[in-house]
Amino acid sequence: MTGRERALTYLREVVLSDPAREGTFVNEQQLAEDVGLSRTPVREALLILASEGLLKMLPQRGVYISPLSAREIRELMELRGVIERYAVTVPGLDAEATGTAMLGVLEEQAAMAGDASRRDARAFIELDRRFHQLMVDAAGSSLLSRTYAGLRERQVRVGIAALRAGDGRWQDVCLEHRAIAEAVRAGAVADAHAAIDAHLGKTSQALLAL
Repeated sequence: MTGRERALTYLREVVLSDPAREGTFVNEQQLAEDVGLSRTPVREALLILASEGLLKMLPQRGVYISPLSAREIRELMELRGVIERYAVTVPGLDAEATGTAMLGVLEEQAAMAGDASRRDARAFIELDRRFHQLMVDAAGSSLLSRTYAGLRERQVRVGIAALRAGDGRWQDVCLEHRAIAEAVRAGAVADAHAAIDAHLGKTSQALLAL
């Protein structure tokens, strides 16, 4: 792994996925020290992320982690909905295997949600991301999978933030996921679409209410 790749991984998985970093500045030199690299690969990584609209590099001020606006949240959920609804309609989808795999991830989420001492928001949302990515990957389109995976930083950030809506959100996510997974496993496309829309809609409501 090159220095730039190491810096990108750190920025994506640690910095950009943390809702607490929204609306704050981070120092380029400090980032380099945190990753154990020189500033050059860190700057290269920052330029890539800035081109993706995930942060802003402001002269004389530093690196600014832009908060997601209400419009960006709505657009993210709409795009996820389009991709996920399409994924479950693809001919040849192995509905039973896909739904069963999704339920396996859900069991891990449910165990965490049901035990307050084990709750870890980042780990919970990583499971959430795996749950949805399984559904998209089952469509068998590498382009679709890469496009969806490219939403990762935004998904993790908003997912963690949505859990702040209250303790009940942890359990609600599991219930919503179960409805999606069971509909997928049964090959009930209309029910899967309705469950996907309900889940994304409730997540949006939780975020916009914060």
